[in-house]
Amino acid sequence: MNVCLLDTGPLVALLDRSEPDHDLVRSFMAHLRGARLITTGAVITEAFCFLADVQNGSASLASFLDASATEVRDVFSPEALAAAVRLMSKYGDIPMDFPDATLVWTAEQSATDRILSLDRRGFSAFRFGKNRRFKLLLDL
Repeated sequence: MNVCLLDTGPLVALLDRSEPDHDLVRSFMAHLRGARLITTGAVITEAFCFLADVQNGSASLASFLDASATEVRDVFSPEALAAAVRLMSKYGDIPMDFPDATLVWTAEQSATDRILSLDRRGFSAFRFGKNRRFKLLLDL
C-alpha cells in the first residue's frame, strides 16, 4: 500500500470550492485508490484555521479525515518539536513553517517521499533522510 503525506493546501482546496486548486485536488482525490494518508496535528490545526470561515468547513474536514481514515500523527513530543525547530532554522530562507517541518519529520519517520502538497517551492527544496527529495503527487 502506498503511503502519502497530506499537506494543508490540498485539504483546504478540497473542502473550499472557492480555492483555485479545488478541481485539481478533487479530481486527484477521486482517483486516489489504495493509498494510506498520513498528516500531522499541526497540519490539521492549520487547515481548521483556514476553513473557519467556510460554511461547514470544520465539519467537512472532520468528516473527510474520518471517511478517508487519514492517520494524524502527534508531532508535539519533545523530539518532534526539537526536530521541527532544527528544520525551520535550516530552511528559514525558503521559508518553512511549523506544519511543513512536521511533514518533513514525518517523512523521515515513515520513510515515504510521496506528498500531496500545493507548496511546490517548499517541498521541491526540502530534503529528508540522506538527501531524499519529495515526489509532489499533484504534479505527476
